[in-house]
Amino acid sequence: MRVSFSAALALAGICIAGAAHAHGPTRQKVVETITIDAPADAVWKRIKEFGDLGWHPAVEGTTATDGNKVGSVRTIALKGGGTIVETLESYSDADHKYGYRMKDPGPVPVNNYTSTISVSGSGATSTVEWRGAFYRAFLNNDPPPEQNDEAAIKAVTGIYKSGLDALKKSVEGK
Repeated sequence: MRVSFSAALALAGICIAGAAHAHGPTRQKVVETITIDAPADAVWKRIKEFGDLGWHPAVEGTTATDGNKVGSVRTIALKGGGTIVETLESYSDADHKYGYRMKDPGPVPVNNYTSTISVSGSGATSTVEWRGAFYRAFLNNDPPPEQNDEAAIKAVTGIYKSGLDALKKSVEGK
């Protein structure tokens, strides 16, 4: 059986279009920064303990299995209920930076979430950068609104902004 060139081209176009439609979610990224009127060492001192998120307004309490050692698992109890479980993947006191991964995102509509938080600066001013990469909670096509890309981005952005705002107030004493 011979297939004409135009028939083969049409079939290839259908296959490509179908594959493009069924690709699933794409990795999302959120980066938030804040400038704090305090030296970097003072800001780092406030956030450097992996097992202490007392500076974040959504957090009721935290525990960590092994402090600031890579592999430590922290469980975050949220105000209003719910928990998040995260694993410390990198830690550098000298660089004022650590990275972690959510093992169980709890109420946060994300999947395969990794994040870093770092403090930099010189003199009396510092900058805190909180960045994350993740997929939406619903990994198949046609996610429900509460588990789509927009919901994931909104949730992570809200976590970062509210945390950084509270950190600034805590460190600056305002």
